[in-house]
Formats: sequence, structure tokens, C-alpha cells
Amino acid sequence: MNIQFPPDAPDYRSANLTIAFDALVDGERVPCAISVEALEDHFDAQSFDSGGWIRAFDAGRPRIEAVAREHLRVSQGTPVLLKSGHFPPGKVIA
Repeated sequence: MNIQFPPDAPDYRSANLTIAFDALVDGERVPCAISVEALEDHFDAQSFDSGGWIRAFDAGRPRIEAVAREHLRVSQGTPVLLKSGHFPPGKVIA
């Protein structure tokens, strides 16, 4: 399974309080998202609005994509919603 993440800008989704991004799994787009709660708990969101959450996503993107990649592998390429419990306790330190 070939999993890549295009460098597209993420989107804030107010309906479910997530930051959405895409993966390419064997060339097909698969929607992925991370909850704003996970960004606040683990990626040191500095402000609690869409701009702050997107900045936290951008700063933590390599780790977020690594966790999403593992879930895509396990789920055989189905959409992924990452929540706070998908990350180890504490904030990521760069």
C-alpha cells in the first residue's frame, strides 16, 4: 500500500471541530482529520480558534501524518479521524 500526503493546506471543519487533510492511498484520495481537542492536548495550540488549530496542525504535521499513515495501513485505506487518544500523553516537543 502506497500512502502519501499531498502538501495541500488543511481545512477547518466547524461542523465537527476538526482539521481535515487528505491522504493518497494507492493514488486515491482518502479523507483524514484530526480533532481540535487532539491539537490542544498534544500539539500546543496557542489560540483556540481555527487559525490557532491550523498553525498547531502545520507545526505537528509530520507526527500527525505518521499516526494517520499507521491507521490507514491498519484500516486498509479507509478514512481516518484522529482523536486525542491516538497520541501518547503529553505535548509533542520538537
